[in-house]
Amino acid sequence: MTKKTRSEMEDEFSKAMIRFEKDYFGRGSVEARTYILHDMILVRLRGILTPAEQTLAESREGMLMVKDTRRQLFETARPHLVEMVRQITGARMISLHSDMSTSSGERIVVLIVDTNLSNPG
Repeated sequence: MTKKTRSEMEDEFSKAMIRFEKDYFGRGSVEARTYILHDMILVRLRGILTPAEQTLAESREGMLMVKDTRRQLFETARPHLVEMVRQITGARMISLHSDMSTSSGERIVVLIVDTNLSNPG
């Protein structure tokens, strides 16, 4: 089996994250960019909020509700992300960190793996 380059893994991971969001949340982000730095996979997702969530997030209470609901949903998806990391990179995911901004409609995801992916092969 041929080892993937870092840029191939980044591209594949971006596409997989959009597909995952669409399948799991019912709506995918508008754009995904993935950066691999040593043992970290950093994903920036843009356009993640539905129009209803954008409207709800206009108030502080609504913003907190959207963030909390999205956080809980994302945490339940952890097994799917573990498998995605394994399939694309061959690495084992050690930890997952995520935050989102309701004002920009972006989510940042940081996945820590057990291997240095910057220099595959």
